[in-house]
Amino acid sequence: MSSVFVQGRPTASYPPFAPEAGRGAVRRVTEVGEEVLHRPCRDVTEFGPDLAALIDDMFRTMYVAEGAGLAANQVGVDLRLFVYDCPDDEGVRHVGHLVNPVLDALDPAARRLLDEGEGCLSVPGAVMAVPRPDRAVVRGLDKDGVPLLVEGTGYFARCLAHETDHVNGHVYLDRLSGRERKAALRQSADRREEVFARRAANAAAFAA
Repeated sequence: MSSVFVQGRPTASYPPFAPEAGRGAVRRVTEVGEEVLHRPCRDVTEFGPDLAALIDDMFRTMYVAEGAGLAANQVGVDLRLFVYDCPDDEGVRHVGHLVNPVLDALDPAARRLLDEGEGCLSVPGAVMAVPRPDRAVVRGLDKDGVPLLVEGTGYFARCLAHETDHVNGHVYLDRLSGRERKAALRQSADRREEVFARRAANAAAFAA
């Protein structure tokens, strides 16, 4: 099996960072509580250079923030779109973007829930256990409007589900109890300064 899948397809070799990041600019990451994160995003209807430039910016922002995925509303853009660079539990790397993603419903009898740690760039520094299915299938389009189907297992399945939640107006805190949500927000408050210092250092390193 290939060790890297790009846009759901096996690739013989791939650089440490997606080439899009080299063309992009760092954008501010929105934080929980901002309205754009808590409402469903609009479908992408225009495909062209503006969409491609947004994807470039999102890849660069994701790497600077040390994320495995990033949705457009996490950079303040109300569109159904996310990018990802994420390993699965077998160590296979998955890189790409999905426009207008829709997560397939899985047969409850055939799915297994994994209750594992999950974080979010919009809740900086917090990690909480969140139950997610061990498999995900997401359908959507690429930046040129070509249909895509991306499948993931383990940690990558978690990433696909998490990012699709974002474009539907949900953050992972919505899946927690009230007590767990408060604990996550306390974690974020305690670690926020450290997280932002690391992001600033990463942004400077990318620009060098």
